[in-house]
Amino acid sequence: MTATSAASIATEDTVDPPLRPLPERAVALLARVDAPPRLVAHLRAVHDAAAQLVEWVQRHCSGLEFDAEAVLFGAATHDIGKAVHVAELSGPGTRHEEAGRELLLNHGVEGGLARFAGTHSSWTAPGIGVEDLLVSLADKVWKDKRVPELEDLVVGRLAGVDGRPAWEWFLELDEVLTGIGEGAGRRLAWQMSHPLARR
Repeated sequence: MTATSAASIATEDTVDPPLRPLPERAVALLARVDAPPRLVAHLRAVHDAAAQLVEWVQRHCSGLEFDAEAVLFGAATHDIGKAVHVAELSGPGTRHEEAGRELLLNHGVEGGLARFAGTHSSWTAPGIGVEDLLVSLADKVWKDKRVPELEDLVVGRLAGVDGRPAWEWFLELDEVLTGIGEGAGRRLAWQMSHPLARR
């Protein structure tokens, strides 16, 4: 994939669905690893869901300390290992997780940011932070997939900040996730409109 085509998928304005552009650093990395077009589209869709979650948390739970930029970078690069294990773009597999972390480290990304490539599907592992949970949640809700165990972990982090009952946070989180999920069909169609193969 050329830098121009990676940049166009990752940053050009979209109308249906409207998606935020990927961070410049992520765009450069995706071009460097020759990411397939569909992978870039997928990362942009997940990044947009993550941005919506970050904005919601910042508005509704301002006492929760987390690194918003890390969440956005993590969402924008979490599946970068699929540039190496391309079959996992259209089929199951977990080899992309460690491969993605290594790929990011080899391209100079700090370990704290490279970790999301490995943690986005292991939200119950020890040491998982709220940033990891938000990237994992974005990676599910962008396609309107709901994972109660993951959502309960996020609710626990929110409720632990201000002492409000978990059920109140559950209702609020459910509302925002339902809203994000409503755009899933358009995001999926946009992602699938991009080829699996590199140009």
